[in-house]
Amino acid sequence: QLQLVESGGGLVQPGGSLRLSCAASGFTLDYYAIGWFRQAPGKEREGVSCISSSGGRTKYADSVKDRFTISRDNAKNTVYLQMNSLKPEDTAIYYCAARSRVCVLDHRDGMDSWGKGTLVNVSS
Repeated sequence: QLQLVESGGGLVQPGGSLRLSCAASGFTLDYYAIGWFRQAPGKEREGVSCISSSGGRTKYADSVKDRFTISRDNAKNTVYLQMNSLKPEDTAIYYCAARSRVCVLDHRDGMDSWGKGTLVNVSS
């Protein structure tokens, strides 16, 4: 069974940084693109970033470009999202998802597995 677990969320001041982790169990991440998505209260889920199975291709939403960096360590079966210069509008529950096809930022394109999410709260 494909299982993903996010960690690393928390409370951070504006301008601060967090690193989220997405760890897989029950399967190897080597053959999956991984996406990070977020959902703020009262808003639709939106794509933040994704990385291809090899790590050679990445995509970012315009709202996080130059602030967030996605990476993966297939040996550790883990994908990371480094978030810098955080803003209050980044506050949301962050989810990772695995996809056995090309990486996409639209969750409606279909994911094979979702994690349960980790809360990021950017507030002074």
